[in-house]
Amino acid sequence: MIELLPLLLFLGAIFVLLLGYSVAYSLAGTGLIFAAIGIMTGHFEASFLEAVPNRLFGIMNNSVLIAVPLFVFMGVMLEKSKIAEELLDTMAILFGPVRGGLGISVTIVGMLLAASTGIVGATVVTMGLLSLPTMLRRGYDPGVATGTICASGTLGQIIPPSIVLVLLGDVISSAYQQAQLEQGIYSPKTVTVGDLFLGALLPGLLLVSAYIGYLIFKAIFHPATVPAIPKEERDAMDNLFQRVIFALLPPIFLVGLVLGSILGGWATPTEAASVGALGAIILAMARRCFTLQILKEVMRSTTQVSSMVFIILVGASIFSLVFRGFGGDDLVRNFLTDLPGGVFGAVALVMLVIFLLGFFLDFIEITFVVVPIVAPILLAMGLDPIWLGVMIALNLQTSFLTPPFGFALFYLRGVAPESISTMQIYKGVIPFIMIQLVALLALAQWPALATWLPHLVYG
Repeated sequence: MIELLPLLLFLGAIFVLLLGYSVAYSLAGTGLIFAAIGIMTGHFEASFLEAVPNRLFGIMNNSVLIAVPLFVFMGVMLEKSKIAEELLDTMAILFGPVRGGLGISVTIVGMLLAASTGIVGATVVTMGLLSLPTMLRRGYDPGVATGTICASGTLGQIIPPSIVLVLLGDVISSAYQQAQLEQGIYSPKTVTVGDLFLGALLPGLLLVSAYIGYLIFKAIFHPATVPAIPKEERDAMDNLFQRVIFALLPPIFLVGLVLGSILGGWATPTEAASVGALGAIILAMARRCFTLQILKEVMRSTTQVSSMVFIILVGASIFSLVFRGFGGDDLVRNFLTDLPGGVFGAVALVMLVIFLLGFFLDFIEITFVVVPIVAPILLAMGLDPIWLGVMIALNLQTSFLTPPFGFALFYLRGVAPESISTMQIYKGVIPFIMIQLVALLALAQWPALATWLPHLVYG
């Protein structure tokens, strides 16, 4: 029974989450309740809880995590500057003559917004408000339209600069150092957020290409579901060159500046995020969308999102500390190392568990609760930390699309017209979930997709 306490703790936390309680307080509260039971029964050392203040101060002093509110600020400010609206109109003109062109436009704009913002909720809501009515009016199948918008909106999870990669980079870095210390390596190597950004670049572009490939497939074999924009509508849209200059180049330049400074080693992710935040303000000013009221709204949204992330991190830290106090990490290590299939079996099981948890939990809970437990064990088996980090990030992206609790589905349901049923949205995302799983298998088969670019740049 004692050996099952870590498992009961984990299941208890999931049960409380499914009851609808706040994530941070569910994790911290479940952990403290089990710790109190363990202390009273003599199965938990109270001294473990003395490490809680040090963990909280460690979170506060972590300079990498400062990039989170800065990237959030950048994303919200770009959302308020009407950049998505202009991007969609411009891409619709460019791809309008071909069947599926509007869907391809939505996918490319989703990629650019992902690289600009990294905020799934903002991207899906914006794309849902702007493009869904247009796609439906022009005869797109509701399932294809909603699936394309949801899937494109989640690209912010894998296309750098991504908040998920920032959070994962911090967790993977700590896990990698822990794994090396347990192996007796007292001068451990490090893995940075920049490494994960580089590693996620090719898989992210591969995923975008796969989405576009699916839309081309629909255009060839089911042309009625993805019609072209009528010629008279395209002719009514003038000033194409001017639109391309003013709609496409500014966000591409800003993303290139942020990513280039990180990948070139000229700035840390936090410094680059501050450049991005300042650049977003300048773009808003250039579009004459910068007012004191907008600045207040952006700062309020940034504070809310950042506070949510950090309070979940605090709750997850308490939960993982109690989990380790019950010997949960040893239980997981023994279970994974004893699996048939060795390293392959362990990785396959962890990926399956993360995928299934994505049906019910948000990526933040999985990142802060599950990854710190399993990552040190997997990395001690000799896995490449960059490859593992990108695999987890790609897997976590599916958590936004998988029913019943896929957040991208909720975001789109909130802005979709009543003529679109929830079941149509669910059915629409299934092909894209399958595409993501195929991409995950491709990355598992060819790890160089994630490791080649970082090793080429950094040696």
